Amino acid sequence: MDVLILVGTFTVVCLLGMPVAYALGLAAIVTALWTNIPLEAVMLKVSGGMSGFSLLAIPFFVLAGAIMAVGGMAERLVNLAKVFVGSIRGGMALVNIVASTLFGCISGSSVADTAAVGSVMIPQMIKNGYPRLFAVNVTISGSLQPLLLPPSHNMIIYSLAAGGTISVAQLFVGGIIPALLLGLSLIVLVLIIAYREKYPKGEIVPLRQGLKIAADAVWGMVTVAIILGGILSGLFTPTESGAVACVYAFLVTMFVYRDCKWRDLPQLIARVVRTVGMVMIMIGFSIAFGYMMAILQIPAKATAFFVAISNDKYMFLLWINILLLLLGTFMDLAPMLLICTPIFLPVIKQFGINPVHFGIIMILNLGIGLLTPPVGPTMVVGCAIGGVSMEAVSRSILIFYIPMLVVLALVTYLPALTLWLPGLLLK
Repeated sequence: MDVLILVGTFTVVCLLGMPVAYALGLAAIVTALWTNIPLEAVMLKVSGGMSGFSLLAIPFFVLAGAIMAVGGMAERLVNLAKVFVGSIRGGMALVNIVASTLFGCISGSSVADTAAVGSVMIPQMIKNGYPRLFAVNVTISGSLQPLLLPPSHNMIIYSLAAGGTISVAQLFVGGIIPALLLGLSLIVLVLIIAYREKYPKGEIVPLRQGLKIAADAVWGMVTVAIILGGILSGLFTPTESGAVACVYAFLVTMFVYRDCKWRDLPQLIARVVRTVGMVMIMIGFSIAFGYMMAILQIPAKATAFFVAISNDKYMFLLWINILLLLLGTFMDLAPMLLICTPIFLPVIKQFGINPVHFGIIMILNLGIGLLTPPVGPTMVVGCAIGGVSMEAVSRSILIFYIPMLVVLALVTYLPALTLWLPGLLLK
């Protein structure tokens, strides 16, 4: 009955339209009152959940990505991608995917990537003769890569939900190969469609112009070197690298590129504060929700349930993937990480699954949910930029799910794709 109160309250208030963060907090409070647990204990968990030093990485990375997005970095990365793949048939679509890969190393967010790259690429693709729906589908599909690339703040959230026992640096490095594999699989699909539909070719960029474009974009790419190089060399912690990247992004945007005006800074910072505020509130309330789950022994019961179904870890991973794909269509990625991680962590330990490997599986799996109705925040942004309906995109994007699910299967059943690089670079 106690479990029903916790889960039932959360479900009912979500269905009534309450934001997920507040639904988590209200469910924890109602359950605490039902079980006679002092509310002070719940409030201490909320405040404690938002006071961790490692959480500072989230506002730093969000601010750095926002500064680079408004500072013209996305457009420069698009131009750089054109140098390499723009002349191939369907080249504009390939540029879109490659630009998402490059910008993902700065933004770490699927929605931010869609907004920044999509605002540049979708109008250009439509102008050059590509179908409007195809342009939107390529953009939102490519935007899954930032979720797996450093500085993905969802990896920080996963580490936090696991009690801080999982290395953020290992998660950052572990997601690189799956992200590149996802980008490559999308490129293969786009090439097949482009040659079948005879989409236009782009122009070859002259060498001198290409070198100028590369020199113009290199300032932004140094941000990637700061984040990855600082962490891998041991010079910075993830939090410190976020702070350094934030300062560097500000200096490059305001004094080198100068596309962002000083008068725009207050509005930019206000947007970042709203975003970070929502994330932090969700983290605090989710910690309280997880505290109530632990008291009600939900993780232990879940472990017993899954072990009773099957003692084969491969079947367990199959069932988990199906479950997360379904849940991801109804709820955003961050709250699902915060809710599901404490439940599944004891189970994966029982099956001997590496938590870094499982984290990448969860993030990729739930990331696909960002492209599926009825919630699909990334799909919503892409539709708004492209001027198309979610219904039309939902029908036309089906073929793009094939490479995503293939990569998900490979990442799930070939742990080396995730664990080889951290083992090589973070010994």
